[in-house]
Amino acid sequence: MLERLSQRLGSRTEKVTGGAVVARMLKAEGVDHVFGIIDGTYFGFYSALPGLGIRQVTPRHETCAAHMAGAYARLTGTLGVCMASNGPGVANILPGVAVEQAEGNRVLLITSGRRDGTVAPDRGGTYQSFPQVEVTGAMCKFSCRVPSFGRIPEIMRKALRLSHTGRPGVVHVDVPEHIMNGTFAIPRGWQSKPSQYRADSRMSASDDQVERAAELLVNARQPLVHAGSGVIHAQCGAALTELAELLHMPVTTSWAGRGATAETAPWAIPMIAVELTTKVRNDADVVLVLGSRLGETDWWGKAPYWARPSKQQMIQVDIDPAMIGVHRPVASGIVADVGRFLDQLLVAVRERASRIDVTPRRAAIARYHDAWRAERLRLDAKLADVGRPLHPAHVGHTCRRELGDDAVLVFDGGNATIWGQFYHEVRVPNTVLWTAHFGMLGAGVAQALGAQVARPRATVACIIGDGAMGFHPQEIETAVRCELPVIYLVMCDRQWGMVKINQSFAMKPVKTLVRKHLEPHENIQADLGEIRFDALAESMGAHGERAGTPEELTNALRRCVALRRPCVIHVDVDPVKHMWAPALKHFKDMHAEPRG
Repeated sequence: MLERLSQRLGSRTEKVTGGAVVARMLKAEGVDHVFGIIDGTYFGFYSALPGLGIRQVTPRHETCAAHMAGAYARLTGTLGVCMASNGPGVANILPGVAVEQAEGNRVLLITSGRRDGTVAPDRGGTYQSFPQVEVTGAMCKFSCRVPSFGRIPEIMRKALRLSHTGRPGVVHVDVPEHIMNGTFAIPRGWQSKPSQYRADSRMSASDDQVERAAELLVNARQPLVHAGSGVIHAQCGAALTELAELLHMPVTTSWAGRGATAETAPWAIPMIAVELTTKVRNDADVVLVLGSRLGETDWWGKAPYWARPSKQQMIQVDIDPAMIGVHRPVASGIVADVGRFLDQLLVAVRERASRIDVTPRRAAIARYHDAWRAERLRLDAKLADVGRPLHPAHVGHTCRRELGDDAVLVFDGGNATIWGQFYHEVRVPNTVLWTAHFGMLGAGVAQALGAQVARPRATVACIIGDGAMGFHPQEIETAVRCELPVIYLVMCDRQWGMVKINQSFAMKPVKTLVRKHLEPHENIQADLGEIRFDALAESMGAHGERAGTPEELTNALRRCVALRRPCVIHVDVDPVKHMWAPALKHFKDMHAEPRG
C-alpha cells in the first residue's frame, strides 16, 4: 500500500521543463517532425523531442524552417511545426511567417523569449529582445506569450484549436526561457486529448444548402467548378474528380489551387491556359467556387474575366465566413469544410444524375479540350529550339518527361516559375508547390526540403532561378546533412529577368519590342554575376551537374534521379529568351483592377 501511495504521489509531483510540456502536447497531436535551429534558450523543448519519437530537422536559416513546415503541412494535410529562438531567431523567421500565413498553410511556431524580469517593463538596452508577440501577431492568426508554467497547456490548446479553425495559417506560442528550460512540478492528468479541446469533425453544410446547390448544378446549362487551395488543404481531390465526372462540367483552379485535381482529364482546364480559362468562366451560368477567395490573380471574380452576376449564379463554399460574397454577390454562400461539403453534395448529385442533359455539356468540354490542345501545340513549338544556351521551355518539359507522375515539383523565382509552370502538367493531385499568394523568392529551396520530409519515397525537384537560389543556397548543405535527395534545377541567366523586361519596357519600349532586349548599360542594376551552383553544391557534399542543351539537361537529370542524393543542376538558359516568358501580358493584367 505504501508503495502504491508513493507512486501516486510521485506521479502528482512529476517534474518537467516547460518545453517538455509543449513537446508532449505536440506528440498527442500526432506531430512527428519539428523544423528549426537549436539554441540554448529552448533546450527544454527540443531535448524532449527524441524521446517522444519526434524528429527535428535543422536548416541553416530560421526562415527556411517556416517554409519547410509549411510545405510539410500542405503535402500531408497535417500540422507543420517550426521553432525559433528569442531575438534574432524570431526576427529571422518573420519572412517565413508572412509567407506561410499568406499561403494558408497550417503552421505552429514555437519561440523562446527573454526572462520576464529582463524584458518587462522595458528599460532600454536589453540584449536580443524586441516585441516578438506584437510583431508576429500582426502577421498571423494568433500570437501569445506564456506568462507562467501552469498556463502552458491552456495556451497551447488555444493555439492548436485556432490552427484547426477557419482558414489555415500560422499560430505562435512564445515561451520565456526561464519557463521553457525551468523544471516544475505538474499534477497528474494535466494533459487532454486533442478531441477534448478542439472540434475533431469537419464543418458541414445544412441539408437545404446541399439540396439547393445540387439543384442549381444539375439544372444549369453549363456549370463550372472553380477550385482554390482549400481543396488541397482538405485533401479532397478524389471527390472533386467524381463530381466533375458526374456533372460533366469543366474545372478551373486558382493559381494557388493548381494541383487540386489532375490536369490529364478532358474536363480539367489548366490555369496556364489563361485565355481559355477566361472563356470557360464567361460561358458558365452556374459556378461552384470551392475554397477560393477569388483574389487578385483570379481578377477578383469580376468581368471581363468572369461573366457578370446578372448572367452567372455563384455557389461559394469556404471555411472562412468572412470571405463569402466579398467580391461578387452569391446565389448561395456556404460556410463549410470543402471536403465535407463535397461528400454531402455527391450524395445529392448521384440521386439527380439521370436528369442531366449531358450532350451539350460534353460538347462544350470537347471544344475546350480541343482549344487547349491547340494552345499546347503552340507552346510546345518552342521546344524545337535546341540551341545553346538552353531555351528555358526545356526545363519544365524535361522534368515532366523524366520524373514520375507522383514526383513533387517546386517552382521558385520570377520568370523561372512561369517557364516551369507552363511546361509542366499536373498528373497527380497535390504534387506542385510554390508561393502563389506571396511570390517569395528563395522559399522554394526550403519548400523542397519540407516536401521531401513529407514524402520520403517521392522524387522532389525544384525549378528555381539563379536570383532566387541566391537567397538560400546554404540549404544545399541541409539536404546533404539530413539525407534529403532533392534535385535543384537552377535556371541561370545572370539577371533579374522579370524585373529587367518590365524595366526595359518602362525606359525604352520601342527598342525593347523590336530588339527584344536592351544593352547592359541601358538597364539599371538588373544584371548579376555568375555563381557556379554545380561547384557550390559539390563544395557542400552534394552532386553537381552543368547543362546548356536539351540533351545535356536530360542526361544530367537522369543521373541525378538515379543517384538518389541531393543534386544541383546549373542550367545555362538564354537570357533574352528567358525574359520573354509565356503570358507576360496576362500576368501584368492581373495587377490591374478589372472594369466589371
